[in-house]
Amino acid sequence: MSGNTFGHLFAVTNFGESHGPAIGCVIDGCPPGLALSEADMQHDLDRRRPGTSRHVTQRNEADVVEILSGVYEGFTTGTPIALLIRNTDQRSKDYGNILDTFRPGHADYTYAHKYGLRDPRGGGRSSARMTAPMVAAGAVAKKWLRAQHGIQFKGCMTHIGDQAIGFESWEHVAHNPFFAPVADVSALEAYMDALRKSGDSCGARLRVVASGMPVGLGQPLYDKLDADIAYAMMGINAVKGVEIGSGFASVAQRGTVHGDALTPEGFASNHAGGVLGGISTGQDLEVGIAIKPTSSILTARPSINRAGEPTEVVTKGRHDPCVGIRATPIAEAMLALVVMEHVLQHRAQCGDVVQAMPRIAAQR
Repeated sequence: MSGNTFGHLFAVTNFGESHGPAIGCVIDGCPPGLALSEADMQHDLDRRRPGTSRHVTQRNEADVVEILSGVYEGFTTGTPIALLIRNTDQRSKDYGNILDTFRPGHADYTYAHKYGLRDPRGGGRSSARMTAPMVAAGAVAKKWLRAQHGIQFKGCMTHIGDQAIGFESWEHVAHNPFFAPVADVSALEAYMDALRKSGDSCGARLRVVASGMPVGLGQPLYDKLDADIAYAMMGINAVKGVEIGSGFASVAQRGTVHGDALTPEGFASNHAGGVLGGISTGQDLEVGIAIKPTSSILTARPSINRAGEPTEVVTKGRHDPCVGIRATPIAEAMLALVVMEHVLQHRAQCGDVVQAMPRIAAQR
């Protein structure tokens, strides 16, 4: 295994580099008969793409997706779906000064030691640009899951740097560049403007939710639904922490609080995040992720060169001062890919077995 394929029954193989001619993926295992066009994926790609506001990298990529195979007369055929996204706005010269040095916090050092060489242009294979094909693949999974099972996905930002955002309504998320669930983002804009001028970066915390979940997805012990969610989220560039449900806050909770009480009307709470024993409860999946500060910054940082000599690194080019700003559609896509995989696993193992117990939904 080379670490470029995610999933087994719905397998997505990612290819390309940040400054290569194109990036993309091949989806193997998509069920036949799904109506699919580029427009079904383009909406989420537009939400993720760079250059959409002054608070993100100004690299101007349209991220237009092309379907090369696996679709005939508007429907998936069950054969591999090849998706291509061409790179059109590379500025590789910006990375000439880091060819022989390593950016602190970046994968430069580890890639160079693992492979003996590395592509320094935009981070090459380690670039967050490689999340775009996963967003496209996630959009395919989203459409099938919505059509077949009514499962839907949404996400938002809850913290940017040391700024807690709070929650007002999901309807606000689509109307600001931060994916923030609040009407007024002026304080966030001022915070990011000051951060950019300082030549520094910050991290972020996101919340991702899958609603309309069925009961019974997931396997015992080593293929648990929540374990696979954590695996998927940690595969997103710059993610350093994952929570399911109450997550780390559960440390301070008592058992009388954390255990979600069952009533004839449904679960009384959802501290478990929609998963018990690695198997879905039918409640919403609640996932939180922590994203580290961007490693490519204008502020000079101490480092070494390839000879091991001390030096300073200043990263030129166009970079997000907070990579978390564009990460919400990425996290939604990865959660959709996990759920898609587990739906297909459950169908393969259990078929159309009628559940012995009635579904218990969370109280609203």
